[in-house]
Amino acid sequence: MKKGIHPEFVECSVTCACGNHFTVLSNKSEMRIDICNACHPFFTGSEKIVDATGRVEKFKNKYKLGK
Repeated sequence: MKKGIHPEFVECSVTCACGNHFTVLSNKSEMRIDICNACHPFFTGSEKIVDATGRVEKFKNKYKLGK
């Protein structure tokens, strides 16, 4: 690696809109984000499948998956 061309990594304080705070390494000292793993539906388990035409149920029936 060439010397003198890479950014310096510092501890970055990340603040989410939900109020969650955590620290990572970055080239910035502070970040504000809209969504994180504490409030994202995929990670919290509140994910909902939007199925207006019954496609999910049709797929489950086709491959005999549990309901």
